[in-house]
Amino acid sequence: MGALVLAAGDVFTPPTAEAFNLPPIFGWVTKPMLLIVLSVVIILAFFLLASRKLSVVPGKRQFLVESAYDFGRNNIAREQIGAADFMRFVPLILALFSFVLVNNLFGIVPILQFPTMSHIGFPLALSVLVVYPVYHYAGIRKHGLGKYLKNQLVPPGAPKLVYLLLTPIEFFTKFVMNPITLAIRVFAAMFAGHLLIMLFGISAEYLLLHGDGVIKVVSAFSFAGALAMTFIEALIMCIQAFIFALLSANYIGAALAEDH
Repeated sequence: MGALVLAAGDVFTPPTAEAFNLPPIFGWVTKPMLLIVLSVVIILAFFLLASRKLSVVPGKRQFLVESAYDFGRNNIAREQIGAADFMRFVPLILALFSFVLVNNLFGIVPILQFPTMSHIGFPLALSVLVVYPVYHYAGIRKHGLGKYLKNQLVPPGAPKLVYLLLTPIEFFTKFVMNPITLAIRVFAAMFAGHLLIMLFGISAEYLLLHGDGVIKVVSAFSFAGALAMTFIEALIMCIQAFIFALLSANYIGAALAEDH
């Protein structure tokens, strides 16, 4: 957006990536770290409290937890992994979806107002330290190391000479890029969305406080833009949590499949 001069001596400075580098609250503990811990507490409390007194006719809390479980079980795990193997991965898929969703939604919660997944380290840790070893371990355990590597790196039906090019590409994709791109998707969406909300909000405040005459009126449009972006970002937060869980299940399903 650049520098925008609206009043003598006052220059608008748009938010940058530095706005995401929050100082420690105490010691080396930062706000995103505390939000990660808070998200775990919220998720545990939600599932434990909602499932304490289960009944045939579910109440509101039981209905919510059953809906969340059914969504993770049938719409993600069963669809992507397959009916034969999906059940043992349902807790993982549901945990990933819930964890990413709650940490994303922190970005639009008053006072908190920071999507934890906008720090690349958090989605990368989930992808590289959780999803990546799980789907490779599942594949190796089912097929054995040799057959698993063959399934992943040597797609059937290609001419033999093509494998000289295809196998390195498959290795790079399956063993290097998959966990990285899984993390980058949610990170980029949360980072860009929060940056846009900050831009609209700071612009509106600046126009209102430092603008003259009709410029103050224009600030209302910037406030409206910030509000609209908040609703759009809330939708994107939910979609990105779904995509993260969906792709995680897809990788597990691909590792367990008999063919490439």
